[in-house]
Amino acid sequence: MTYRTDRNSVASVTPVEQGQLFSAQELAGTYKAHQPQPMLDAPSLVAWKTRVVTYQKTDAINPVTTQGNLFALASPKTELDPFTLPRQNTQFWRWKSSDLGVSALYFVIDYECDLLLYVGETVKSESRWRGEHDCKRYLLHYQQSHYSHDLPTQLGIAFWKDAPAKTRDRQKLESEFITQWRSPFNKENWKFWATPFVQHE
Repeated sequence: MTYRTDRNSVASVTPVEQGQLFSAQELAGTYKAHQPQPMLDAPSLVAWKTRVVTYQKTDAINPVTTQGNLFALASPKTELDPFTLPRQNTQFWRWKSSDLGVSALYFVIDYECDLLLYVGETVKSESRWRGEHDCKRYLLHYQQSHYSHDLPTQLGIAFWKDAPAKTRDRQKLESEFITQWRSPFNKENWKFWATPFVQHE
């Protein structure tokens, strides 16, 4: 919580006076109001994850072949398994690196249950998450819900650095992955999962 005061007022307040600004009861209530609350109870959270994982382990990895693409050439999408890519900590961008990054697709995954949460694309893999990103907020809500119920998570991010260099080609491939895996944090798939972590503000 931030209070705006001028220098004179700060200098004139003694430790005793600061303690009297708010009662312990008021401070406790304020602290509680700003804590992220779990969006689901434990059974509902486990059931939600199970639904998504079940889909991803069946329909996503065994897409139905239609007459229209029987003779289509194999694409990187059909050959790439996000779970086999080298994993990184989701805070990787905080560490200094001489690598400027390359065009890439990236996958945010909960490795505890092999749940692909988000698919994204970037022109520079080392800098995409340095600024504001909605997915960071979704992950915070997701992780807080697990902590609240004492459930484990292993959040990580994996980059596929052989993605097309041209933005439109890369975005097309990103869209195909989002459709294939129905990653719940991508807005295109919210209708399938009623994702609580993106709707809680």
